[in-house]
Amino acid sequence: MNDTSTDVLTGRTILMSGGSRGIGLAVALAAARRGANIAVFAKTDEPDPRLPGTVHTAVQQIEEVGGKGLAVVGDVRNPEDVERAVNAAADRFGGIDVVLNNASALNLAGSSELTPKRYDLMQQINSRGTFLLTTSALPHLRASDRARVLTLSPPINLAPHWLGRFPAYMLSKYGMTLLTLGWAAEFAEDGIAANCLWPQTTIATAAVVNLLGGGDAASRARSPEIMADAALAVLELPAGRTGETFIDVDVLSEAGVTDFSAYGGGPDPELDFFVDPS
Repeated sequence: MNDTSTDVLTGRTILMSGGSRGIGLAVALAAARRGANIAVFAKTDEPDPRLPGTVHTAVQQIEEVGGKGLAVVGDVRNPEDVERAVNAAADRFGGIDVVLNNASALNLAGSSELTPKRYDLMQQINSRGTFLLTTSALPHLRASDRARVLTLSPPINLAPHWLGRFPAYMLSKYGMTLLTLGWAAEFAEDGIAANCLWPQTTIATAAVVNLLGGGDAASRARSPEIMADAALAVLELPAGRTGETFIDVDVLSEAGVTDFSAYGGGPDPELDFFVDPS
């Protein structure tokens, strides 16, 4: 918790929602390689034939790269499960330094097609889940000497083409961002930095393959490792850097990265939701 290594992640504890696969798993593995402890809190106790990975396989991979992991099975919508995850992470690792709000539900239906049940699911997982996990961990964040909240959510882009494309999903993701920026202000005196991170382009995850166009869409998507590297760059920023919404390529450029070709996506990668051409 109070490691004095030059690598600021060494010995730190990250509590992450989701993380069984995709971007969350990539971030967990990258942080574990840098010496962080990772508590993975997700529903995936058993394998799903449509999706790879469970909380248990995620922790196995974390330990294979030299990190320390903890699997907590639960639902981010359930306050009791969230409290159990927070307590388990703090008990196992002696505290919590980072809350990483990664769990998210995606539904791109328009307002006239979206059912109330699916609307509620997105709001409950995305914005409400972010609220529950972060606020439940607050006592531990306040006790940390380098506390951070990192939420994987987009910049607030009020262009009409984004406001009108899928308002329910937009509301749930913007809710995550607004909460996080609000916490940056609310908890500044507690020394808790809070920032958001979003990819410039689509990322080659199961969601892209299953929902956004299959293999063709995946060929124009960058690998999850770009978000993992960007997340580490944000977590390693000075404590005073708070209240910002970062795009992955921007924070990596600030860290000195000039060539993004290693992350794939081809010569013309597909821009992600809420990101306009520069």
